[in-house]
Amino acid sequence: MESTDEALRAERSRRIEELIAANYADLRRIAHARLFQSGRKTLLQTSDLVSETYLRLAAAASFDPQDRAHFLAYAARTIRSIIVDYIRERSAQRRGGDVEQVTLVTELAAAPVGEQEVLRIDGALEELRQLDPHLARVVEMRFFAGLTEQEVAAALGVTDRTVRRQWEKARRLLATVLADP
Repeated sequence: MESTDEALRAERSRRIEELIAANYADLRRIAHARLFQSGRKTLLQTSDLVSETYLRLAAAASFDPQDRAHFLAYAARTIRSIIVDYIRERSAQRRGGDVEQVTLVTELAAAPVGEQEVLRIDGALEELRQLDPHLARVVEMRFFAGLTEQEVAAALGVTDRTVRRQWEKARRLLATVLADP
């Protein structure tokens, strides 16, 4: 039994390594776009975000990727988690100091988004996940991973039109949640 478990872990590890290697350029592109869209570098660098994503994906015991789509969906969630964790850590370290902005711009946010706003969006996204987990995945992939509608559609196995419809619905729901004080 133990050798079977070891063989399964080795196969899972091999699939993760292959997916990370095959999608490394995409991960760097996504990380770069999320962190440097405004042209102003923050303390979190592209290579740091990609490295941390790699480490979390490789260490996640529950992550057993079946294909590229599954990998991209999980990577989007991981990138979101890293960015939110980073912002929370920096906010805790500053203890009320001036908030430095991290730009995370897509159609959801037309202007640069500050760190506190990212934390509000994260909380709203958790509320959205309670209402509709699929919509929350679309937001994670679009907003936090910076994937295009076509990339999200391919990752989720749906049409571009479906993603556009879900994106609009998610944006409206998030706007409602974020509008509540």
